[in-house]
Amino acid sequence: MPYVDPEIIAEVKRVDLLTYLQEREPDELVRISPGVYCTKEHDSLKISNGKWFWWSRDLGGRSALDFLVKVRDMAFLDAVEHLRADRPAVARASPPAHAAPPASAPRPAFRLPRRCADDDAMRYLESRGISRSLLKGLVDAGDVYGTMRGGVACAVFVGRDRTGVPRYAALRSCEGGFKGEAPRSDKRFAFSLQSVRNNGVLHVFESAIDALSYATILEHEGKQTASLGMLSLGGVSVPHARNGAPKLPLALAQHLDDRPYIASLALHLDNDEAGRRAAREIARAAASRGVAASMEPPPEGKDVNEFLLARRSRGRAPDRGR
Repeated sequence: MPYVDPEIIAEVKRVDLLTYLQEREPDELVRISPGVYCTKEHDSLKISNGKWFWWSRDLGGRSALDFLVKVRDMAFLDAVEHLRADRPAVARASPPAHAAPPASAPRPAFRLPRRCADDDAMRYLESRGISRSLLKGLVDAGDVYGTMRGGVACAVFVGRDRTGVPRYAALRSCEGGFKGEAPRSDKRFAFSLQSVRNNGVLHVFESAIDALSYATILEHEGKQTASLGMLSLGGVSVPHARNGAPKLPLALAQHLDDRPYIASLALHLDNDEAGRRAAREIARAAASRGVAASMEPPPEGKDVNEFLLARRSRGRAPDRGR
């Protein structure tokens, strides 16, 4: 039987849901009133006074561990490891009663979710307007595929380091509003579309679906994408230094470190206040590194995918607008 150190379980149980979301998934939090929040995924799930309750399902709890198991349908051991991503939470064999887990044990390696629902993922992404030919190439390469989570098919978007090793996986349910990441994903290596010939410009998006939507728009316009690099940030959170100055999101900072030839950014973030604020802060942080940035939100709709779908619904091949 797998063994979990009771001290580790006690530690992860002390992590409340609000703290977890603020630190790990800030884009998922929606402030309702002072001290009261809900989540973007479930507007009937309320968080306040150190507790949470999902009114539509009559479920509640205190900790982030409760939330991951009851709401995200994550296996208990996976949830513990996810919350303790900085060091191993699980030992695969029960140790003697007097023995403590070795302090030098390596961190469990990142593993991609099991590939088992490619057709569901393809149908879902095509319903979002994404080009079939674009998807076919990505699925063949293993950069996009389908998995099952709690009986629901999810699209998986794989992020790789510069050597091509998978280090990250974003998940988007094909039904419902779940968005998340595979346990032990390294946010420095978020999903991206790499250029074959680089023109020095990196196109930046909040989500993988927005990046694929932009690539679809270019395809409809008959434009070549071989020279374009595209990066999904996996959200819109912008970290700040102690002096309040904005810092580049982890994925973008790593991308620029790995590709010093990038001279400018095109920021296609959401066309809402959060997206516009993040774009301004990213542009400010990029300028401190000598990288120029232009803000290019969709000319219509909240995000690039909404713009793509709106143009398609009118029977027009979408143009990029501004």
